Amino acid sequence: MILIKLGGSVITNKQKPLTPNISAINKIAIQLKKVREPIIIVHGGGSFGHYWSVRYDMHTKPAKYSKKGVAVVKNSMIELNKIILDSFLKNKLNPYCLPPTDFMFGDKAITKKVKEISRIAKDGLVPVSYGDVLWHGQNKFYILSGDRIMGILAKVLKPRLAIFVLNVDGVYSDMKTKKLLHEIKGQKTAISKVGMDVTGGMARKIKEATMISKGGVKVFLVNGNKPERIVNAIKGKKFEGTVFRG
Repeated sequence: MILIKLGGSVITNKQKPLTPNISAINKIAIQLKKVREPIIIVHGGGSFGHYWSVRYDMHTKPAKYSKKGVAVVKNSMIELNKIILDSFLKNKLNPYCLPPTDFMFGDKAITKKVKEISRIAKDGLVPVSYGDVLWHGQNKFYILSGDRIMGILAKVLKPRLAIFVLNVDGVYSDMKTKKLLHEIKGQKTAISKVGMDVTGGMARKIKEATMISKGGVKVFLVNGNKPERIVNAIKGKKFEGTVFRG
């Protein structure tokens, strides 16, 4: 089984609020159709959820946020999710919408429900979950990022591979020269904080990728603007990107 996170920076235009990148979504869907094993998709918020969570000053830490903000963020993520589901359907991928509330209670994963996701994938559907704002109890809410969902699912499901799809080639050791780190294995790498957003940007991805790889799962970071790299990573072919070895 393959776990894939579609970054908000790829599936939306982060410079323009509420603007999906339909072309990129369709191209990724076309490539995913070539994969011959069960896949689970998680996607970020990009210029939908992130845009509103910044506007309403909402974060990953549980707090008493604006109720209107909670409603608007949740609504925008459903809107973006629908765009992705429509693209997947059009490209014959049989998506199965899976809001995080289906397998989370407060900030804890419901293991039994997480295990169901792999069974859904093995039955020929493509589960599609996403970062969202969740109720925490005691009048508090929090942002659950798509990157964090990747960590939660990987820990329980132990996929063969985990892939983070970005709008850059991978992890750079130097942002100015765009020097790509092809492999990260048990080393602490100093990485520039690039494009930091409300859920941690690249820093969050590196943290989750490191944690997932420590659990024995190989993790790839690839450029979603060149979606054939996703398939090459899955099939073990040579590709440009960063590997976190388990």
